[in-house]
Amino acid sequence: MFDCVVIGGGVVGSAIAYGLASHLDSVLMIDGRDSDPRAAQANFGLVWYQSKGVGMPAYQRLSRLAVEEWRSFSREIEEAGGIPIEFAGQGGLTFCLGDQELEARQTILSRLAGQMEKTEIGMLSRRELERLYPGIRLGKDVTGGAFSALDGHVNPLRLLMALQQGFVNAGGTVHRGRRVDGIEVCGGQFRLHLKTGVVHAARVVIAAGEASRVLAEPLGMTLPFTLQRGQILVTERVGPVLPYPSDRIRQTAGGTIMIGGTKENVGRDTGTTAGAAASLAARAIRVFPDLARVSAVRQWSGRRVITPDIAPIYEHSSRFPGAYACICHSGVTLAAYHARGLAKRIAGYGSWDDVQQFSARRFNVQAA
Repeated sequence: MFDCVVIGGGVVGSAIAYGLASHLDSVLMIDGRDSDPRAAQANFGLVWYQSKGVGMPAYQRLSRLAVEEWRSFSREIEEAGGIPIEFAGQGGLTFCLGDQELEARQTILSRLAGQMEKTEIGMLSRRELERLYPGIRLGKDVTGGAFSALDGHVNPLRLLMALQQGFVNAGGTVHRGRRVDGIEVCGGQFRLHLKTGVVHAARVVIAAGEASRVLAEPLGMTLPFTLQRGQILVTERVGPVLPYPSDRIRQTAGGTIMIGGTKENVGRDTGTTAGAAASLAARAIRVFPDLARVSAVRQWSGRRVITPDIAPIYEHSSRFPGAYACICHSGVTLAAYHARGLAKRIAGYGSWDDVQQFSARRFNVQAA
């Protein structure tokens, strides 16, 4: 029997499993097939907090905590996994096109400032942006932007590989290409039914993205979420030109420029569209006109889970103690917290009351 089984081998599940391996003797992570939908495969790679938590101070504080931990966490996970993850944390920008976007961004920052004494986020004028991008031509529509020195970006696929390898190096076990068909509770233990047999565990963590709901409901946990499609463009490799990532444009360590991302409520459709490509490219060129001379070489899309208020769901079962669930669309940003704070609480160190405000019960009006 395992001390804990984590269902889901994406960034969220892998971060939790990696953290649990340092607290428990035996942890199993069950990963699906390569063909399964994975948010990490279509992730933009931002470590981002500057727009998180409007109307929900707890999410704002959590995002701030996570990005602050990323500096030490990036070094830790590279050493643990032996894989460079290309993290850069020199800050990040949100560009505003036109006065309307500028005013809307100022409103968001004002609301965030009302929730936290020091946000470390500030508005920049067009002239200040030009100083940050010397020698780079900004489009005529750029009126300003928001900057946070705490934000950054990372290679999400390398992060996933480092988390999984770090988990294995710490003594964890991975079952790949497997699917959990059901979970039952017998004598206070969990029995996970797979086609290859039955796995027994003292604890179980459901972090399987869009497959989480069907596994969690029999254990008394309701996970409200919808699916959102995101499409991304990738350009050919060019020399270093963008010193900072923005929420829609970033240059990778390899020289490609990623342009994203759409937010489309289209159910399970993961196809790409010419309309999305045109829209993404047009906005990017409005920010950096010289991108018009750079060729796009790839376009891809993926699905992500979105809760009703965008914030994560951290749930534990009151009916079946030892059962947990995590639903989150900011798996990269919150990876440091998932590997450290959340894993520690799941292992029994620290109070679950600290994350009670992220329970799905917040969506139950009568309970609230």
